[in-house]
Amino acid sequence: MNDYILTLSCPDRTGIVHNVSGWLLGLDGNIIDAQQFGDLETERFFLRVHFMLPSAMSVDALEQSFSTVAQRFAMQAQIYDAQRKSRLLLLVSRQGHCLNDLLFRTHSGQLPVEIAGIVSNHTDYARMAAAYRIPFHHLPVTGETRPQQEQQILDLVEKENVDLVVLARYMQILSDNLCQKLTGRAINIHHSFLPSFKGARPYHQAHTRGVKIIGATAHYVTADLDEGPIIEQDIERVDHSMGAHDLTQVGSDVESLVLARAVRWHVEHRILLNGQRTVVFK
Repeated sequence: MNDYILTLSCPDRTGIVHNVSGWLLGLDGNIIDAQQFGDLETERFFLRVHFMLPSAMSVDALEQSFSTVAQRFAMQAQIYDAQRKSRLLLLVSRQGHCLNDLLFRTHSGQLPVEIAGIVSNHTDYARMAAAYRIPFHHLPVTGETRPQQEQQILDLVEKENVDLVVLARYMQILSDNLCQKLTGRAINIHHSFLPSFKGARPYHQAHTRGVKIIGATAHYVTADLDEGPIIEQDIERVDHSMGAHDLTQVGSDVESLVLARAVRWHVEHRILLNGQRTVVFK
């Protein structure tokens, strides 16, 4: 199937959809799905088009063909081969629920990705990685060795042609340098609606405060800790009868689900950045 995905954002003005449709018509292309959004606040226009061509073309050739339209409207545009699976590098520490969920979804065909490897500063999930026949990289880190350890991560990203780094409960703060080099290519899962209950033992903090809902937030990684553009959030209701262990179990489920959604939407090229916010075409 010769299908592709075009995503773009640009200053909002008349004629954008007409010109994109005309370009596709010139290629004898057929639109499978199209979604658009005009932001009145930022005065920017966002578009995602899933289309099919009668014969295969390289992404480079398509981008060159589209460049005239892109330049005319000052577009930030990307074209992707819809059949190519994104390659992921998963980072984890000692809480494995998100890792386990992503591995199962990938192995069962629910998540259309390839996992290039698992990185951890501990060895807890080496056996799990082996069971799925995925390379496991034990990269311990201290304050003194952080620059070298992060360079090893970047080397893996380059060597394995990684498209997306997923912090699946990786309990280390990334340096500004690493965050900048992974801009738009790293997703983190946070254990609450940001910025509540930061730090260690979040569900114990929530239990102490008697919360009635708990949630999780998936966001892009930036140098501003836990303040990157939010991709997805969800909640579950809890009550007075539930202890900290119960909240932890509920929270783990929410975190896994929210992270899986964010990863899926990213690899399906449904997320466009809109300043510090995101446009997510579902």
